[in-house]
Amino acid sequence: MRILLTNDDGIQSDGIFALIDTITAMKDANGKSLHQVLVVAPEHERSGVSHAMTLKKPAKLRRLGDFRYSCSGTPVDCIIIAGLAILHEKPDLVISGINRGPNLGTDIIYSGTCGAARQAALQGIPAIAVSCAAYCDNLEYEGLTSFLSANLEELMGLWKPDSFININGPSTKSRDLKAVWTVPGKNKYIDNLKCFDGSDGYTYCFLTEGGEERTPDAISDHHIISQGLIAISLVEVHPRAFHEPSLNGKFVF
Repeated sequence: MRILLTNDDGIQSDGIFALIDTITAMKDANGKSLHQVLVVAPEHERSGVSHAMTLKKPAKLRRLGDFRYSCSGTPVDCIIIAGLAILHEKPDLVISGINRGPNLGTDIIYSGTCGAARQAALQGIPAIAVSCAAYCDNLEYEGLTSFLSANLEELMGLWKPDSFININGPSTKSRDLKAVWTVPGKNKYIDNLKCFDGSDGYTYCFLTEGGEERTPDAISDHHIISQGLIAISLVEVHPRAFHEPSLNGKFVF
């Protein structure tokens, strides 16, 4: 398969290197590589950019090596540019990650990692977003990469059009992780700001962690991750709305 790798943590992140090593190491019985790998990732960290894309100015692409590029733009830009400017066709699969930290529940809305996977799915490309659901300096990706290597074909079979697969797993070296099919949970963030007046006349506002509230649900990705398991969910890419025809008569013209 032709596999495009990207992320939102940047081209130099440990997570994407772990992903590159895993996919390129997959061989057939004759020792031949199973996959052609192209890497196009942001040149700097772009966490939390969701589905943002670069408009009204150019996104700059830099070749770093064979099939490896950095992009000044967003993760979504990376998907678009890889297809139109490098491959000139659709890849067979997009994998975005491995993200530093979880993308669970409502995180999916904000995540640049998931934004890249969503863009791929909108283009009709099977897509997987992968996140290591832990916050620490030295994340262990081996458990997740081992699972991906052993189950990549199965995951491709689970993919459905207009969706992407969202995977979250623990930071561990264990190769014996169990995976559970889940649904995204709900989490409400408590926003907190620290503001400072600068000598230049601007007020500088820093969004800081203020905690979060989660809706408990035994089948949610939050709960499954808390049990030390891999959480997998199939996320729809198109917005949904509540259709209430009876409300039409209430409008005044």
